[in-house]
Amino acid sequence: MRTVEISEEPIRLGQFLKLAALAEDGVHAKELIEDGEVHVNGSVELRRGAQLRDGDVVVVEGEEVRISVRR
Repeated sequence: MRTVEISEEPIRLGQFLKLAALAEDGVHAKELIEDGEVHVNGSVELRRGAQLRDGDVVVVEGEEVRISVRR
């Protein structure tokens, strides 16, 4: 599992997908979310604006990424 640091929380799911290179751009992030390809903490997440926090785990196409807030 890979860890991606963010400077402050929360971060919106669509933004995080781009930051973590799980999506190429905003359009790709939107498509992944709408297609049910994004899981947050084990559940499908269909809201692009879902708020993510320290310790959350995002999974896209089998790639797991944990969010860590830079302190």
